Amino acid sequence: MSSVTVFPVLGLSLGGAVPLSEHEQRLLDQIEQALYAEDPKWANTVRISDPRSHYRRRLVKAGIGFILGIVLLMVGVVINNVPLGIPLGVGGFVVMLASCLWGLSSWKRMNGFGEAGPAAPTDQPPGRAGGGGRRPGPRQSFMERMEERWRRRHDER
Repeated sequence: MSSVTVFPVLGLSLGGAVPLSEHEQRLLDQIEQALYAEDPKWANTVRISDPRSHYRRRLVKAGIGFILGIVLLMVGVVINNVPLGIPLGVGGFVVMLASCLWGLSSWKRMNGFGEAGPAAPTDQPPGRAGGGGRRPGPRQSFMERMEERWRRRHDER
């Protein structure tokens, strides 16, 4: 039994990468070469190492979906037929909302806003120069900030 515990239902793994044996590595190389020889266009797409290109495509698709949602919403508003117009307008709004959320999540991942740790920018946003007593360093959670405020109030008394 391996030392890596996997929870397939949750999709979690508690271990690191397990190296392949020489035989497995050779088989993997053969499979890759066969796939690349069979479809060079697909191989070129797979070789793209920058994940931002994937998120750019998702942003374009989200923009197209948003425009489609606007069209559906407008068609639903223009149609006076009650059984068809209202569901079409609501459907258009839902498509717009879903596209907007999908595009926003892609935008955040593309620019690294969804990641914690060193990827977060360290400089302050414009208009907050001086910081007003804020300490430089990693951003604290909501509860940590509340506890810090409570301690400061208690110490002032």
